Amino acid sequence: MRPQLTKDINIEKFKQYYWLKEELQAFCREHLISPAGSKGEIANRIEVFLHSGEILQPVRRAKISKVDEPLSLDTVITEGHRCSQQVRAFFQEAIGPKFHFSTYIQNYFKNNIGNTYRDAVNAWMEEEERKRDPAFSKAIAPQFEYNQFTKDFFADPNNKGKTRQDAIQAWNTIKQLPGSNKYQQ
Repeated sequence: MRPQLTKDINIEKFKQYYWLKEELQAFCREHLISPAGSKGEIANRIEVFLHSGEILQPVRRAKISKVDEPLSLDTVITEGHRCSQQVRAFFQEAIGPKFHFSTYIQNYFKNNIGNTYRDAVNAWMEEEERKRDPAFSKAIAPQFEYNQFTKDFFADPNNKGKTRQDAIQAWNTIKQLPGSNKYQQ
């Protein structure tokens, strides 16, 4: 059975179990730790607290001022690029109304500093083309454990005909156990 999340929990026990972000944030509030940030960032601050009692402050990201110059295909992607409404409007004009900020394109902006918006348009179009391939499978980021579990559950031929409720029940069982939350056939 999953232990309670208290300041007395062993770090290894803490790392063995699945915790909802809301549970981590409640623990942080109770112990005057900042509950801000991603689930991974919050879990890291809790691990440090459990290990040493130290309270880490969240990493503050510098605010990027709004771009006042008109955007063009030659606009260079800079560090701290923001997917703003202004940028969305530009890409919807360049690509069409089907444009959206997919995880892929957000990662493209983050990992391709120095490239241009023309490169980003091409990358978005290439991704859309890959998605048309029947063998295409969108990668799920590691923090979305439930989504990955559900995808793997339904990919298992032994679960053919099972329902979403069956998948949820299996997830609720596995997340209470220590160790990996990955679906096992």
